[in-house]
Amino acid sequence: MSQNPLLDFSGLTRFAEIKPEHISPAIDELLSAARAAVKRLTAEQGAPSWESFVDPLTDATEHLGRAWGVVGHLNAVVNTPELREAYNANIPRISEFWTEMGQNLELYARFKALAASPEHADYSAARKKIVSNDLRDFRLSGAELPQAEKERFAAIQTRLAELSAKFEQNVLDATDAFSLYIEDKAELSGVPEDSLELFAAAAAGDDKSGYKITLQFPFYFPVLQYADNRALREKLYQANVQRASEFGPSDRDNSPIIREKLKLAREEAQLLGFANFAELSLFTKMAESPEQVIAFLRDLAARAKPFAVKDRQELEAFAADELGLAKLEAWDLAYAAEKLRVARYAFSEQEVKQYFPESKVLPGLFGVVSTLFGIEVRPSSAPVWHQDVRFFDIHKDGQLVGSFYFDLYARDGKRSGAWMDDARGRRSKSGQVQTPIAYLTCNFTRPVGDKPALFTHDEVITLFHEFGHGLHHMLTRVDELGVAGINGVEWDAVELPSQFLENFAWEWDVVQGMTSHVDSGATLPRELFDKMLAAKNFQSGMATVRQLEFALFDLQLYSGFDADKGNWLTLLDEVRREVAVNFPPAYNRFPNSFSHIFAGGYSAGYYSYKWAEVLSADAYAAFEEAGGANPDTGKRFWDEILAVGGSRPALESFRAFRGRDPQIDALLRHSGMVETA
Repeated sequence: MSQNPLLDFSGLTRFAEIKPEHISPAIDELLSAARAAVKRLTAEQGAPSWESFVDPLTDATEHLGRAWGVVGHLNAVVNTPELREAYNANIPRISEFWTEMGQNLELYARFKALAASPEHADYSAARKKIVSNDLRDFRLSGAELPQAEKERFAAIQTRLAELSAKFEQNVLDATDAFSLYIEDKAELSGVPEDSLELFAAAAAGDDKSGYKITLQFPFYFPVLQYADNRALREKLYQANVQRASEFGPSDRDNSPIIREKLKLAREEAQLLGFANFAELSLFTKMAESPEQVIAFLRDLAARAKPFAVKDRQELEAFAADELGLAKLEAWDLAYAAEKLRVARYAFSEQEVKQYFPESKVLPGLFGVVSTLFGIEVRPSSAPVWHQDVRFFDIHKDGQLVGSFYFDLYARDGKRSGAWMDDARGRRSKSGQVQTPIAYLTCNFTRPVGDKPALFTHDEVITLFHEFGHGLHHMLTRVDELGVAGINGVEWDAVELPSQFLENFAWEWDVVQGMTSHVDSGATLPRELFDKMLAAKNFQSGMATVRQLEFALFDLQLYSGFDADKGNWLTLLDEVRREVAVNFPPAYNRFPNSFSHIFAGGYSAGYYSYKWAEVLSADAYAAFEEAGGANPDTGKRFWDEILAVGGSRPALESFRAFRGRDPQIDALLRHSGMVETA
């Protein structure tokens, strides 16, 4: 085994042994090996073949990608100053290598020769797709640019990677920097007891009495949703929406980063011949143009806004009449909505939460996918990066098909939100299949005292969502790494399996089997489930236009916006006036923590959530038509969607499963946005 755990690819990653000082030496060695392989492969004479050219090139770059993926993952989940320093030091080197690869004309020529070879006609669909994708990506990496423009393009790529990392780090630091200690329990009136226990445990961890509140979601949101103390709600709201802005330390202000990213993204696109970055972003997606996407979003907004207006009016009337809130402010929305939910449907999210202990939810989730796909999820063992992390294997007919890590709880030094990432992809090497491995990461409330972790139903849905992504990665049957699992899938289709799986968290047979009251052990009563179902589309109009607000802002920001002098807050206000019903205070700096579009993969792509929701709702409708979760429809979904990964266009996969093009009707019906007589 290698002395450096980042260089050991013989089995599972040795997370417990990885230290910041391992990072640069490992990257040195892997970059050197990859460059040597490229030099050797481009110097070879004669026509390239898959076995003599693509396989060895994949070998050389996969190790680098996997090791850097481990470093990036650790940077997101156990961030420390030392780790961050090593990570940041290597970002330019990694970016330079991939740009160098994408601009290598000798490599480009070898792929062109491969595409023109007689053998190409006999390639599998997966291999043909990889060649096609690679030829496209050489062009999008600036391979055909004049030398001076190539160099500028490479510099832009490196700087964009650095800015993305800095943006995310500023959000993390701003989140972790805030804490509020409260001695008097009366100030937290209305906050549920299990949240108070979490707050008290956090204070005790700092050797303080009373309660500690942070901006991590399990602390922040219960205050916004339940605290009767309006001034406290406003204080938390303001701290949250001003993260990484000019209201905090200047070295954590993301405003200059936003400006520079937008300018560089525009320049990158124009170097490649696109009018703006939105056109470049959509070039590799299902959607055909920014205009098509904007028309889709505005059509959906026109359908949703009347429902959103009604939602807002009902909430305002209730807040005024029942809560004494003459004016409904941004920090009142979650609080008033929860009170209205209780009044209208006679249950609270807190009541439901007591029925969803982690010890029942996980087996329930695994039971659903067992029913759908005939797979078995088994606890397993692996080195991990934190004591809370667990590892599982997935088996089908006795064969290992994939594995995953679960890292479910919020903590300091961990990026907020929930996500799935690729730890290792599937590929066939020397007749042996390398099984895929996924990271599944959430930020739920950890167990407190002798009580298990309890999940809200929204958190259960989040868990299903991320597991859907994981299945897309792990249940692939494609043996070529470049299009196995989520690799090569158009970004606006990648949410299909995740949003699809969410639907099963609303089926009675599923929910009943994953509940057990934390005190009594009783399963969720059917009466309470029926109330949840009745409330399923509670304020769905407002939720829909909120997502459309984000999507339209993103797309317009990366298309017609003046990146040099424009004010993105003004643009956001214009978008809100068009589609929104909730208008935040002037001090709100939401864009400064909008990591999806400034530090993630969703630049000019946030619309993907709604785009893919049309696909996922329509796909789930096939199960509804067959009576719910069943193995026959599940097999077709696996065969036509999950198994093929990125080896064919997503629209073709959808048509193969559904027998037709996607339709928006199911999404509108599932969201309750259908006029009733």
